[in-house]
Amino acid sequence: MSPETAWILQEEVVPRLHSAIPKSVLCVGAEDAEELVQEGITMASKMIDRLEHQGKLGTVTPSNIAYYTIQHLKSGRRSAGSSQVDVYGSSTQLNGSSRLHSLNEVVGLGECGDEVWELQDVISTDHEDPAVKACRNLDWQTFITCLNHNEKLLVECLVNGLGIREASELAKVSYWTMRDCKETVAVKLLDFMGVDILKDITKQPHWKIGLDCERAMMACRADRRN
Repeated sequence: MSPETAWILQEEVVPRLHSAIPKSVLCVGAEDAEELVQEGITMASKMIDRLEHQGKLGTVTPSNIAYYTIQHLKSGRRSAGSSQVDVYGSSTQLNGSSRLHSLNEVVGLGECGDEVWELQDVISTDHEDPAVKACRNLDWQTFITCLNHNEKLLVECLVNGLGIREASELAKVSYWTMRDCKETVAVKLLDFMGVDILKDITKQPHWKIGLDCERAMMACRADRRN
């Protein structure tokens, strides 16, 4: 782009975009007016550079360049493209195929009206990932099939809060026999699940640590405001 063309862009086109885009172009998803202005300047730069290379710059006025740039923005075009299949694309959102929201979007207020609920607070949960839970259940069911009758009975009793003595009475064996059975189940469990199983089940997931830290930070922020 020549210096003369750059001057036209800076002095004639950009002021028009700054004035018209915030009033006439709809922000899509998490966009804001300043971002749309930057998109418009980029698109206008490409347009005016192409006209210069084609030798048509003298036949197109700066107002024409600003007008068509704004029309492109209104239709959903952006400097990076105008895809209508990309879920993040502006055109895709304008035609109703997808919708983009910010995680900091306010979705409600607390009961007393002094607490703001954002989208990230609504979708967060203390429950573990259902996929991890399902995989663990599959592993456990496979492990249970490797046990004999007394070992399965012992596991059921322990899960239901009963002890070794109650399990031995149900199995009609001695207490010491059922205690040896418990040690056998423990060895089989370590062989099947791995030696790190006890460490893994007691370790707090990273996502939960991050969630607790975020909630603690919000609580401290609320205390400072009050």
